[in-house]
Amino acid sequence: MTRHAVFSSGAKMWRSLQCAKSELRLDLTLACGQTFRWRETSEGHWTGVIGGRVWTLTQTEDTLWYYLYKNQDAAGGKNKDTPRSDKEETQSATSTQDAEVEAEMLRDYFQLHVKLGDLYREWGAADCHFKEISDIFTGVRMLRQDPTECLFSFICTSNNHISRIQGMVERLCQALGAPLCQLDQTFYHDFPTLSTLAESRVEERLRDLGFGYRARFLQQSAKQILDTNGLQWLDSLRNVPYPEAREALRTLPGVGTKVADCVCLMSLDKSEAVPVDTHVWQIAKRDYKYTANNGQKTLTEKVHRDIGDFFRKLWGPYAGWAHSVSAIVHQASVSFTVDLLLPPTPCFRFYSALTSRDSRTSKK
Repeated sequence: MTRHAVFSSGAKMWRSLQCAKSELRLDLTLACGQTFRWRETSEGHWTGVIGGRVWTLTQTEDTLWYYLYKNQDAAGGKNKDTPRSDKEETQSATSTQDAEVEAEMLRDYFQLHVKLGDLYREWGAADCHFKEISDIFTGVRMLRQDPTECLFSFICTSNNHISRIQGMVERLCQALGAPLCQLDQTFYHDFPTLSTLAESRVEERLRDLGFGYRARFLQQSAKQILDTNGLQWLDSLRNVPYPEAREALRTLPGVGTKVADCVCLMSLDKSEAVPVDTHVWQIAKRDYKYTANNGQKTLTEKVHRDIGDFFRKLWGPYAGWAHSVSAIVHQASVSFTVDLLLPPTPCFRFYSALTSRDSRTSKK
């Protein structure tokens, strides 16, 4: 049985990219709620699926290390293999090319062309509150996810919390996604295709798996996309302006303004999208003395737009990225008391460091 890779047990089998932790923190980026399929399979090692392949990632101070697993043979359920002599010739001819393709997949997924350190400095210069937290919550990046996976994962988020969403997305993949490989006792699957999600039997099957009313939204959204717009429609939204992409997504069953903004930000290259919910509204009022719409009790479309515009004016064209850092700090502070009773999460560890630093500073 193939086991989850651990860097210390065989570093020669891993490949790497130069990437400082200040530019990418795996623990914060993969566990902050923008994606739901990555798991910490050993300390500092994160395993998940990108591009129909299973990866384990880890990092040192200046290097991102990755291990890519072979997909199983769909016919026999075994990991694909070749005779040794053929394998050696193939590796000699293609290993360099494969390594560059894999590295480019990671660069694209983590959007490593965006210089995060420069953005942090710009946000800190414009926003004193951001400057206070930026030294602790470093390396938080927005992922460039597959639009289908991102959209249908976020349809599962309504009236839900991260751990339950993770379970739902995992059951969705196990039930409808193509099998990829088994590591230890864990089976990994690809995300279901649009065509599979659109099948008429899907709603009933997902209801049996505990999806409730979301089952109908998932099946109907997939069917509407295929019937009305076509297979490439979601990808094509990367090439239209942000307001147009958001309004297009909102025509789908189960997709409100916040979900549309999340999909725009996390998979459709709309870095200015700021997903707004009651927590973001609280952050705006508490930390930024935001007073507009004070008489408003609910999050109307106007409130969404006004708060988004407020942060876009403050943080600029990558406002959605800055928002994600602010949201992580809020999430950590809200869950601080709960996490004292549970195994520490990445956000808890960083919030503990932040409060400890502030405590030491106040005593000087």
